[in-house]
Amino acid sequence: MNDTTESHSSIEVPDGHLSGFVSLVGRPNVGKSTLLNAFFDKKIAIVSDKPQTTRTEIRGVLTGPEFQIVFCDTPGIHKPRTLLGTRLNDTARFTLKEIDLVLFVVEADSVIGKGDKFIAKSLPNEKTVLVLNKIDKVKSGRILTQLNEASGFSFTEYFPISASTGEGVSELLEHIKTKLVPGPRYFPENMETDFSESFWVAELVREQLLSEVREELPHSIATRVTEWDWPRIRCEI
Repeated sequence: MNDTTESHSSIEVPDGHLSGFVSLVGRPNVGKSTLLNAFFDKKIAIVSDKPQTTRTEIRGVLTGPEFQIVFCDTPGIHKPRTLLGTRLNDTARFTLKEIDLVLFVVEADSVIGKGDKFIAKSLPNEKTVLVLNKIDKVKSGRILTQLNEASGFSFTEYFPISASTGEGVSELLEHIKTKLVPGPRYFPENMETDFSESFWVAELVREQLLSEVREELPHSIATRVTEWDWPRIRCEI
């Protein structure tokens, strides 16, 4: 975590206030960023059908009258084939060490395979919730089959959802709230992410590039805002 949260033990805890850090984990492109956006009902993380779109922790902060949930949308853990892949994995594993609850996202429309099992081995059973995403793409029988297959991971809680349609998302969010513990409000009430405006604009540009140019660009493309004179900006690619 950054300096904002390092000294949280000295922060005063209001009576009855609950808080916690929640990490979204899973193979690349299973819908973690879409789920994060669904929790907020707005765009917090960029979405692309190219794997490994997320490269850093996009920390979304959801605040209510008596609670605060800090979401970390980690890069997808996978068996790395490149230096970029290795660094993405290192980021994801570092995040898990300081987290209160893990949402392990798998797909309803894909076989639960070696990649999912590789990730599951690194997750703590006692604080991991398995989230079966994209149930809108399959029939009910397939959902039951996937849940039965996922039961082999020995996690205690399972939620079938569709991050894109919102089905099951509110129920999952309410469940997350039951896992919060007495704690402070780590971030200001009106703060929904701890990234700067320039970083966010650069991410939106990268999202459009991945969407529009697709095969012409590698998934490792990076963007950076070099000039800011709103509404005019200049980005370096």
